[in-house]
Amino acid sequence: MSVGHIIAIGGGGFGRNPKHNKIEKYILEQARKKRPRIVFVPTASGEDDRYIVNFYKCFSNLDCTPEHIKFFERTPRLDSLINKADIIYVGGGNTKSMLGVWKEWKFDNILHKAYKRGKVLCGVSAGAICWFKQGITDSWASNLNVMDCIGFIDSMACPHYQEEKERRPTVHEFLLKNKIKSGYAIDGGAAIHFFDGKYRDSLQFYKNSNVYYVSNRNGQIKEEQMKMRAL
Repeated sequence: MSVGHIIAIGGGGFGRNPKHNKIEKYILEQARKKRPRIVFVPTASGEDDRYIVNFYKCFSNLDCTPEHIKFFERTPRLDSLINKADIIYVGGGNTKSMLGVWKEWKFDNILHKAYKRGKVLCGVSAGAICWFKQGITDSWASNLNVMDCIGFIDSMACPHYQEEKERRPTVHEFLLKNKIKSGYAIDGGAAIHFFDGKYRDSLQFYKNSNVYYVSNRNGQIKEEQMKMRAL
């Protein structure tokens, strides 16, 4: 049984600028087929129309077949749609609300089956951390929190690491208080790629963006910058 790809993006990409397509092209390449079918899941944004339009503005100009899923209108047969997809791209927004909707529809189980079949799972921000055991999220307005996610990767993930000034100190604090596992902090403009459950690569699509492995070593924070591959 094959296990698929997971590509977690720390921030940026088509949601901010639909003309940007470096990381998007990389994602399409991982399907290893002509005109892969890519399904966008914008649940975390409340299915924001502008976000969906930007998805189509970007991917309609690339060699693929783009589609999207909505949960707040008449919802299609999710298993059928995901079975036909080669790539599932999860958008950013409120992670907690997104996972709540997914669980109600058992969509997390459908995604797990897709992962086991070797499909490409990817996403940005909320759509990045959802694949991990734990994620650092701003789903609550008051402060950053750690939450359990769907756990395909047995690690912690934090997006927007250099973009939001409270991210780094919060990750360090949570590590020192043993609230989170060691894991990956991903800058906006960077991404991390896992294949078959194992780390494969760290990707840079904005200049000076990085990925870090952050851990608590005997009460001291260790922050290791990963070797970056520029796209």
